[in-house]
Amino acid sequence: MSQTLTTIGFDADDTLWHNERFFALTQGYFADLLVDHTDRDTLMARLLEAERRNLPHYGFGIKGFTLSMIETAIEVTDGRVPASVISELLDAGRDMLSHAVELLPHAADTVEYLRHKYKVVVITKGDLLDQERKLAQSGLRALFDGVEIVSAKTPEVYSRIFATHGTGADQGMMVGNAMASDVVPMIAAGGWGVHVPHGLTWEIEHAETPQHDRFHEIADLAHLPPLIDALSQGEHYAPS
Repeated sequence: MSQTLTTIGFDADDTLWHNERFFALTQGYFADLLVDHTDRDTLMARLLEAERRNLPHYGFGIKGFTLSMIETAIEVTDGRVPASVISELLDAGRDMLSHAVELLPHAADTVEYLRHKYKVVVITKGDLLDQERKLAQSGLRALFDGVEIVSAKTPEVYSRIFATHGTGADQGMMVGNAMASDVVPMIAAGGWGVHVPHGLTWEIEHAETPQHDRFHEIADLAHLPPLIDALSQGEHYAPS
C-alpha cells in the first residue's frame, strides 16, 4: 500500500447481518394488501418514489419505510384506503423493528481476525434505536473500537469518522454492500472502498462501479483478510 492502512469501517445492514430480506417480505405483504387497487409493479414504483421523496424528511430506516408505505397506500387508493390496512402496515413496521438478527457468513470471524491488526469501526445509517438494537443482539459490539450511526454517508462524514477513530480517511477502508453509500463516498474521501455484493440491495443504493485503484470487490467477507494482506504487500489479489 502506498499508505499504511490503520482503520477499517464496516457497514452493518446486509454486510454484517441480513436486513433487506425483511423489507422484501414486507413489500410482498404490502402488495397483497393493495392488490385490489393496483398491480405490484406499479405499487413498488410508487413506493420507491415515495421513499426517495421522503428521505430528506424521515431519513433511512424502517420508520421512514413504514410512513412511505402508508403514504403510497393513500395515493393509490385516492385517499380511500381502509383504516384496517393502515393498521396492518403499522403492525408490519413494528414487526420489522423486532426481527431477529442473523449474521451473514464469515462476519464474526473476519472482524475478530482483523481487530487484532487494525482499528475496526461500525459505520451504519438508519434509525438510531433499531441500529443499536441489532448491534447489541448481533453479539459483535465488543469486537469494535467504535460505532457511528449516521444520517447519511458522505465524503465529509467519512473524513470525520476516520479522523476521529483512526489516522484519516486516506489510511482507512470502508467495507459494505452499498456502492452508493459505502464505496463511492469513501473513495471520494481518499480511502479504500471494498464492495461486498448482497443478493438484495435497495435500488437507491445502486451506483456505477468506480474506476479507481482504491476500489475492490470481494464475494464475501472471508476474502477481506487476504485482500488486505495482498494490498499491504503491494500484490494483486486474485481470489482462489
